[in-house]
Amino acid sequence: MTDPEGERAVSEQYFAERPRSRSARRELRFLYRGELLSFAVDAGVFATHGLDPGTSLLIEHLAVPASARVLDLGCGWGAVGVAAAKLAAQGHVVMTDVNRRAARLAGENLERNHVRNAEVRVGRLFEPVASERFDLIASNPPFHAGRETVLQILEHAPDHLVPGGRLLLVGKGSQGIRFYQSWLADRWQGGVRVTGRGSGYRVLDASVGGPPASEAVKKATRLLGLPRSARDAPRTAVRGGRRVPRVPRVGE
Repeated sequence: MTDPEGERAVSEQYFAERPRSRSARRELRFLYRGELLSFAVDAGVFATHGLDPGTSLLIEHLAVPASARVLDLGCGWGAVGVAAAKLAAQGHVVMTDVNRRAARLAGENLERNHVRNAEVRVGRLFEPVASERFDLIASNPPFHAGRETVLQILEHAPDHLVPGGRLLLVGKGSQGIRFYQSWLADRWQGGVRVTGRGSGYRVLDASVGGPPASEAVKKATRLLGLPRSARDAPRTAVRGGRRVPRVPRVGE
């Protein structure tokens, strides 16, 4: 005998704004870099029965600077966002999802794991972050929503990355990950490389190109021989229509 409610829960699209399936909460735990993390999950949300292989691979290959600003796009119940926040201890993580049930779980899971440098916002794709920019965008995108949706992520991600910023994307062959890898290689200035493989999945690491803004300024300064700050600038004064070295006053 089948359970109609259960079948509906399984077939329901996890990227719906308001899941209709009956709540069936449970707890998941996994070890991440020596720390036991705890998560509440529920029906109507992606990966209800456990950490899926793609997300697990993505988390395994997260490389996040300690002060980075990170966007977890399509965060689900928050596994990637929590892991990123643990790595970016002096940075900040924004987690977004169109699924309101998922967003509530993600917020709860931040508290469960004592994460204070992250927040959850509700909305479709990049809508919740408007004109904000990040050092890293990480996503296990909703491939079942269709190629058009995934391409929207790839097309608009550069608008939300700082110079030299990166996009981490995970997927498997049946989800078209090779197509998206080729698409990124053709269009993203910094190119794309595979940084992880496993269980038929691959993690793509794509860069918008160019160094971070601060590094670009430093490089230009070195090439032009400019002073790095006002303190390094030669101190001068104007006398008789010409600029001459100024003698510092006492205490300068």
